[in-house]
Amino acid sequence: MRINSKLKAITAAAAIAFSSQAQAELNVFACEPEYASLTKELAPDADIYTATTAMQDPHQVQARPSLIAKMRQADLVVCAGADLEVGWLPMLLMKASNAKVRSTEQGLFYAAEHTMTLDQLDEVDRSMGDVHALGNPHMHFDPYRMVDVANALTAKLAQVDADNAAKYQAALADFKTRWKQAIPKWEAKAEPLKGKKLIAYHTNFRYLFNWLGIDQVADLEPKPGLAPTSSHLASLLKRAEQGDIMAVVIASYQSDRGAKWLGERAKLKVERLPMSIGGNEQSKDLFSLYDSVISQLLEVK
Repeated sequence: MRINSKLKAITAAAAIAFSSQAQAELNVFACEPEYASLTKELAPDADIYTATTAMQDPHQVQARPSLIAKMRQADLVVCAGADLEVGWLPMLLMKASNAKVRSTEQGLFYAAEHTMTLDQLDEVDRSMGDVHALGNPHMHFDPYRMVDVANALTAKLAQVDADNAAKYQAALADFKTRWKQAIPKWEAKAEPLKGKKLIAYHTNFRYLFNWLGIDQVADLEPKPGLAPTSSHLASLLKRAEQGDIMAVVIASYQSDRGAKWLGERAKLKVERLPMSIGGNEQSKDLFSLYDSVISQLLEVK
């Protein structure tokens, strides 16, 4: 009896070890840190590589050999989508020649395809600047949309790694419980920000402002993708003289040159917010990213 018990224990331990090893073999290529973090929540044992950092403009990335090599190893590619990576991801996919991640029917996942994006356009041309017909791709600052994405990403994980589908479902349930507990706390904390007005650089925080009721009254860019010009900054200074602007906001990867010019003359604080995980010391995962941006905005209120 004692020998049989030991054999059963050894067999069970071996099965657990094998299962963990199987999940560890899942290679995930994440285009942005926020989707690497979400994948980590749902597949904690997966090997996750992040192609960009919060200190990089995710619109503009070079398809360098190291990225191609990582793409070749991937079982799953997770990206924002809505053409955020259109300047580099197609080239990367072509050069990697990895059949497993060639299409969204297989191991290619675009978050924007699984939630409703803001600011979709029926028609786009170059005169409009760097705009996205499929909508604003920076959905990761809307906690409700991130639940949609988490649900869809879990289904994709189960598709590409069916043996561990139950683990992914359990991780999703745990994530959603903690996430849904955090949302009302963030909203209560951010209540004093409702109705505040900001000038920001690009529409990186469009979903954050929309969620919290903050009004971005102007953009440092004269057109999306264009750097601030002297004439445009002069027009923003005139707008700021109305006296209702709380601050000038830029993202962690953006130049502060135009923002500082405006801030100094309009006597407005320039606040650099983390664009993603790693955008500042406090932002170590999705939860702390939200904590950090709300705390920073409250400090300049």
